[in-house]
Amino acid sequence: MSKLTPILASGLLTCSFITVAQVSPKQYQNFAGFTGLVNTPSADVLNVGEIDIGYNNQLDYRGTTFADGYNYIFSAGLWQGLEVSGQIAANTMHDDMFRTRALGDSQVRDLSFNAKYQIPFIPEDWFDLAIGGKDIGGAANQYESYFAVVSKDWLDFRFSTGVSTSKNEIGMMDGVFAGIEWQPLDWFALQVEHDAEAVNAAARVTVPKAWLFDLGTLTLTSRFYSSTVHSDKDAYYGINFSMPLSEQSREDYQKIKPAPDNAEMLARLSGQGVQSAKSDNAPTTRSNNLAPGTQNSESRSIQEVNISELNTEIRALKNALVADGFENVQVGVNREPVVVVKFENPVFNRNDIDAIGVVLGRVAQYISDESASFIVQLGKHDIPLLSLSGHVSNYRQFITDGISPGLTIRQGLINVPGGVAWIGDGAANSPYFKPRLTLGPALSSTYATELGVYDFSLALRADLDIPVWRGAGFNITAQTVVADTEDFEAGEVFEARRERNGLERAVFYQTFDLPFGFYNQTQIGLFREFYEYTGLINETAWVSPSGRHKLYNTYGFFDYRDYNEDRDYHVMGYQYHWVEQDISFHISGGEFWRRDKGMKVETKFWFGDSYVSVYAYDTDVEVAGISFSIPLTPRKDMSVSKYGQVKGNQAWRHGVSTRIGDKHNALVYKKGYVPETSVSLDRTYLNQGRLSSSYVYANLARLREAYLTYK
Repeated sequence: MSKLTPILASGLLTCSFITVAQVSPKQYQNFAGFTGLVNTPSADVLNVGEIDIGYNNQLDYRGTTFADGYNYIFSAGLWQGLEVSGQIAANTMHDDMFRTRALGDSQVRDLSFNAKYQIPFIPEDWFDLAIGGKDIGGAANQYESYFAVVSKDWLDFRFSTGVSTSKNEIGMMDGVFAGIEWQPLDWFALQVEHDAEAVNAAARVTVPKAWLFDLGTLTLTSRFYSSTVHSDKDAYYGINFSMPLSEQSREDYQKIKPAPDNAEMLARLSGQGVQSAKSDNAPTTRSNNLAPGTQNSESRSIQEVNISELNTEIRALKNALVADGFENVQVGVNREPVVVVKFENPVFNRNDIDAIGVVLGRVAQYISDESASFIVQLGKHDIPLLSLSGHVSNYRQFITDGISPGLTIRQGLINVPGGVAWIGDGAANSPYFKPRLTLGPALSSTYATELGVYDFSLALRADLDIPVWRGAGFNITAQTVVADTEDFEAGEVFEARRERNGLERAVFYQTFDLPFGFYNQTQIGLFREFYEYTGLINETAWVSPSGRHKLYNTYGFFDYRDYNEDRDYHVMGYQYHWVEQDISFHISGGEFWRRDKGMKVETKFWFGDSYVSVYAYDTDVEVAGISFSIPLTPRKDMSVSKYGQVKGNQAWRHGVSTRIGDKHNALVYKKGYVPETSVSLDRTYLNQGRLSSSYVYANLARLREAYLTYK
């Protein structure tokens, strides 16, 4: 039977369907690690914040033939128009390649990084243009190729053509390529391409997202025809699962409408990271003139009545905040009236902005006086971190109508106005001497080595934190091993990298807030960095008034407990947070844990409370890698009771890296590394570098949504 028979049959079957899609085809991941057809890319890219995890069995065996093997691909849409992916290609999963080489059997097990960028500024009704590369950087680049591609959507068709250059010996993606995608149904598509060497055809079936509880999209692919003579068989298959990395991505929220009169001023001031002007929509009577001496006796008598009515509302507000799970809650009011709220957030551990949104929403909910103003102070272990102030009526309009509020936001402590009467006996719900237990995985792994496609050591880690006084507490970390692959077991090759049972950390920490935006934290205690050390870590950080800039200095000294040996490290760094694009840039340098000296750079692309980062460092080796961080705990954790709290890891990170700039690809272990604990300035106090006025201004929509979700 001719190979064209399946193509004709599929085409006739598809044409027999009555319902025809009238929208542009969806973007799919091809077998080579890009959005595209089968082997060729299109000019489309993954949506920002979307990830795709895929597997297919079409192995490009050293550019000489196609064989039945294993391709594992992880792709992410990092930025508008930018898509990156990592791919593992192997023809066996667990064979020891040292042994097979000795027996004369040459095998492939390769890790590669790929990227594609869609050129901006091209009118939407023209075409899409993208450039990209496969197996970029690294050592032993077996699949290196570069391309430029143009795509045009017309009805339910997508036409793509481009030019590429590659090291492929049979000529795939080495010349001019072209392809057509046809999506007659939302769940079905046909693709035909010429990859510069052969004609390929594939069919794709998409499982509706609703069938998967709206978690993501599952796609099944079959390459059922190819004219190539360099293949073991005609048919190959693949499976892909795509989903948004975070449900709290900024694009998922309702847009905030600008206030009629102060929108331009608010945008300008928020860009500078200083307090914004108050909205002209705010009441212009007593709310715009808070000095009691300037008001007549009639307004004073009205205020007296309002203050009397406020007492009940203030008590109800405090009780509501305590019921929400907040700690160190203080609520007071003066005769202006100005409502003052101080609180700490132990429940919205993914992101403090959710806690701020709920508290500000509660103020607008419980305070009815149209002339009232508010000051809200967020702290941690009695250390003031961020304050917000504005008019209650103005913020209420923000909640009800989605109109940009007039907020004044400052780092650190704000001056509380005089005459404030606090409700109750001091702060409610003390945070001290209440244990907080965080559970999460600890994972050590290797990818695409001569010993296997994937080897790992997995442990369950328990982290216990007990605050004891202002800025101080005890932190104890222990873990138990859950599973090891064979190569990580005792006596095997990766034994030195395996997770271990027992105590990992036992430290006392003390944090201070210093003038002019400085913070300092010292940790002292037991550290198990392969061997047991008693050590000290000191970190000093300066945060700019806008929160966009951070400078930090970290020093650690460790004394080996069993021998007369010690080691230290000293690293300085700078962070810039481009809040408008949710991207942060990091650069650090100095002497690291393994006495390697050099520089490290990293870019984090944030999507809600998750991020994908691209990093590189140059110490005594050159390494590049990609990592991701996701929360493994609900958006709102359980409240802290008198017995404590159990929660998940709010920012679990895992990554993979490869050596670059060398002719070999030997594994690198803990270079450019500094010891980490679950307590740090950035993680515990600064909301992973996002606790700033600039960040709040850029995420007003989430501020509002948090209250509407949890009110």
